[in-house]
Amino acid sequence: MKILVLYATTDGQTRKIARFCADGLFALGHTVELASAEEAEPLDLARFDRAILAGSVHLGHLQKSLVELARAHAGPMNHMPTLMLQVSLSAAGEDAEERADLDRIAKAFAQETGWTPSAVHHIAGAFTFTGYDFFRSLAMRYIAMQKGQAVDPHEDREYTDWAALSALLRDWAGQA
Repeated sequence: MKILVLYATTDGQTRKIARFCADGLFALGHTVELASAEEAEPLDLARFDRAILAGSVHLGHLQKSLVELARAHAGPMNHMPTLMLQVSLSAAGEDAEERADLDRIAKAFAQETGWTPSAVHHIAGAFTFTGYDFFRSLAMRYIAMQKGQAVDPHEDREYTDWAALSALLRDWAGQA
């Protein structure tokens, strides 16, 4: 099976997740193409059997490049098995209101683009303090404090459940 993995990232965790997906699917015997949404055009979806789109949530939205790409290719993607991976720190928690908000963001993305993914999964992201500028670091430390998380502003903290993501990929790629 030939699978396309497209991603948009702000701080790098979604790129890391997309690379993990591509490597995992390749290890399962699939042919995989990995591309950034910013660099994916021109894109011929007819070459692929399935597609994964991964983006990270910031201020209630996914990256503009991912929105534009999904909108431009909604027709073909609506006729193939697809998976949307929505990466956020909110996915690491158990707050029902935040989970509902993630679902709302996914539905708004589908409405805005015209693409309805076969499945949507929320993936926990990371605090990547080593890549933040001073002001972003302050903002992210404030968010962590509000969530009761003790963080070191000189160290990254990853919440992605790699084993669960691996199982998700095996299940999704194994579907006929």
